[in-house]
Amino acid sequence: MLRIFINSGHDMDLDPGACANGIREVDIALAIGEKVKKTMEVIGYPCQLIQSDNLNGETEGKPNVCATANNSGADIFVSIHCNSAANSSAKGTETLVYALDGGKSNILAKCIQAQIVNSLNMVDRGIKARPDLCVLRETSMPAVLVETAFISNQEDAYKLMYRIEEFANAIARGITDYEREII
Repeated sequence: MLRIFINSGHDMDLDPGACANGIREVDIALAIGEKVKKTMEVIGYPCQLIQSDNLNGETEGKPNVCATANNSGADIFVSIHCNSAANSSAKGTETLVYALDGGKSNILAKCIQAQIVNSLNMVDRGIKARPDLCVLRETSMPAVLVETAFISNQEDAYKLMYRIEEFANAIARGITDYEREII
């Protein structure tokens, strides 16, 4: 059974992340993360969830996400976010990995990306390498950062507000698909 570390992106106090269409990234990411955790625990997967910025070190008593994940014994790391763009027509889902190397992170990204795109009829923006992101660079297990949808796009924002459970279920199914694929 995989042990899962979930990081709901951003921080209630320090940085709410993207804000648009009357919603904040920090709130949506936490709601999705909590539902993923609950779903995975119900079917028997041990999970840990922390909502915190992707900080390199502890700040104002907030945990270092990467160090906490690395010490947790987790098998995979899933960071949940909402995307944003100056162009309000930008929309869709993308999943970020440290490198496009075909490794376990790429398999996890592919599984989660496919579930979200297919379940919520999202534009597929693909899997992208982001070696600059701390949570992908500093974690010691396969790690992905899921940009669920664009908070700055009205259609995507509506889905983020009213289909949180569907996003969470798609991420959970992506995780179980990944486990089946790597066994």
